[in-house]
Amino acid sequence: MTAVFSHGRLRLYLLKLLDDGPKHGYELIRLLEDRFLGLYAPSAGTIYPRLQRLEVEGLVSHTAAGGRKTYDITDAGRAELRQRAGELAALETDIAASVADLSSLAGEIRSEVRGSARDLKRELSEATRQTRRARWEAPAPPPRPASTTGPQAELLDELDKRLAAFTVEVGRLMRARQFTDTQLRTAIRLLDGALDGLRRLLR
Repeated sequence: MTAVFSHGRLRLYLLKLLDDGPKHGYELIRLLEDRFLGLYAPSAGTIYPRLQRLEVEGLVSHTAAGGRKTYDITDAGRAELRQRAGELAALETDIAASVADLSSLAGEIRSEVRGSARDLKRELSEATRQTRRARWEAPAPPPRPASTTGPQAELLDELDKRLAAFTVEVGRLMRARQFTDTQLRTAIRLLDGALDGLRRLLR
């Protein structure tokens, strides 16, 4: 329970809420949650024992309908509120300060979470780009033997260009859209078949 309600102050605030009209326990929990902008809500195990104690002391009473108890403040409860008006005013001030602190903390946490999420997203995007680049960008062709000259050199240049263009085009096609497992398996078989054919040819 938030420290603002230490030393019996929650008991006093329950009387204040009941002074506005009869309420059942769930309504009191919801009103407290609303007062703290959803950043704090007491549990039923916190509220109901205090209501029972207030009833024993004659400060509240209850009526039961449909299996639900509705609590109402008594004249004795209103008299206690009047006697403790100064305490209640101080409590309202403390609640307002506590809500401001909790709101500020929640804002900082949200900012940190958003920042962490942005950083993680940026790192994942960069890793994805690097992976794609490593898989699909054309690698630099291996150095050609210095003795290769003439028409054969031109043909080797053309083969290098075709290989580079092939790699880039396959990468472009793979990035264009999602594929089915069948399409991907077929593409792998085609590439394996082309590589086997080149191996046989160039041996």
